[in-house]
Amino acid sequence: MTAPVHISATFTGHGDRSTRTAYLWLAAASGALGGLLFGYDWVVIGGAKPFYEIFFHLTSPELQGWAMSCALLGCLAGAVAAGSLSDRFGRKRLLTLSALTFAASSLGDALVAHFIVFVAWRILGGFAIGLASGVSPMYIAEISPAHLRGRLVSLNQLAIVIGILLAQVVNWLIARPVPAGATPAEILVSWNGQAAWRWMFGATAVPSVLFLIATFFVPESPRWLATNGRNRQALHILARLGGEAYARQVMDDLRQVSGEPGNVSLLRQLVHPGVARALVLGLVLAVLQQWCGINVIFTYAQEIFAAAGYRISGILFNIVITGAINLVFTVLAFAAIDRFGRRFLLLIGIAGLAATYTVLGAFYRLHVQGTPMLALVLAAIACYAVSLAPVTWVVISEIFPNRIRAEAVSLAVTALWIACFVLTYTFPLLNAAISAAGVFFVYASICLVGLVYLSLRLPETRNRSLEEIETSLRGAE
Repeated sequence: MTAPVHISATFTGHGDRSTRTAYLWLAAASGALGGLLFGYDWVVIGGAKPFYEIFFHLTSPELQGWAMSCALLGCLAGAVAAGSLSDRFGRKRLLTLSALTFAASSLGDALVAHFIVFVAWRILGGFAIGLASGVSPMYIAEISPAHLRGRLVSLNQLAIVIGILLAQVVNWLIARPVPAGATPAEILVSWNGQAAWRWMFGATAVPSVLFLIATFFVPESPRWLATNGRNRQALHILARLGGEAYARQVMDDLRQVSGEPGNVSLLRQLVHPGVARALVLGLVLAVLQQWCGINVIFTYAQEIFAAAGYRISGILFNIVITGAINLVFTVLAFAAIDRFGRRFLLLIGIAGLAATYTVLGAFYRLHVQGTPMLALVLAAIACYAVSLAPVTWVVISEIFPNRIRAEAVSLAVTALWIACFVLTYTFPLLNAAISAAGVFFVYASICLVGLVYLSLRLPETRNRSLEEIETSLRGAE
């Protein structure tokens, strides 16, 4: 149990309200750089794919799928480790570790000569993604006041999208136009086949170093400090983030919800009716964010746009357009999430995805090509960007009790990466077996099932503190 804190000293050095607000946003933005690296490292492979496949002579769907999905094994390992490591060492140190790992893996991919070594570096980069995907949104949620938490945690998704767009732009600028009719042998000896894909991966080191520097200036999570008995440090950081009254209120709320004895097992806490309900919701949201299928548009853009009649140069330009649309609608979600709430955005976006995929599948079946296909892909990205993309991270970072938040978020993020692995690995196989039309019909069906479940089970959490949400969960029998 968290020990009471008796506050006799006067708070000093915490600045006025504008200074505290700036400090809060700066800390959240620094934490969100993990999301930027997540997005950059995850998507950079899409632009490099046509060239490293030729370099490594990857011709079978199995090897192509393995090259694209192997990083997900690292993501899974990172997500599993994030909970226990961040509980033991703190959120801040885990952010630093992920930044170091991002930098090392990006340079490794840039210098690799053999496919097996390429895979090893991709898995290590995936480990960094897994750490960042679990720790960054949780860290931001734990430093955020209730009325700003949706927007601040959404900074993580905004950073992911900026990272995606940055990778797409960098890939487009690095790659040189491929002449029509160029053979694989000609591409292999060209700039693209020998150097471009290496620079695409190596460029990740630049934002990695910026993220590493930023982690030295952010505060530790005050809720992690309080859970570990370091109450005065927690109080000091809370006061810097929100002022004296806010700091005292959060510490009082933490004392109210920290009644679980320390020797109660994680399993017993997770099977508490209210917590179990939250855990199932978090797992469903995490899996649905992947199985809705949008990530295949980013990771397999070459195949999707090629099936719609585009050549390599046009494909790379279309990828940049998808990144721009993703960014625009993520900004809209950022502005709307604390105003309209999590539930509204999720239900509207998932319904839009189901409808768009249905039309997209029909157009593939009818062999429609060109602009109509691009428009539908952009519509799907827009629906995803205002709903599942940001809201999933917000909800899973706020619905779990403070004492087990890291482990519960780790479970949800682990489920997310398992689902992502299944999605990424199976797309080439499904595409070969049932065509792009069949694949998008499957994704539409998954979205419809998710829409029904969330309409019945998803509560609204906006404008409620983490401790208020925890109290309501404890009361749910």
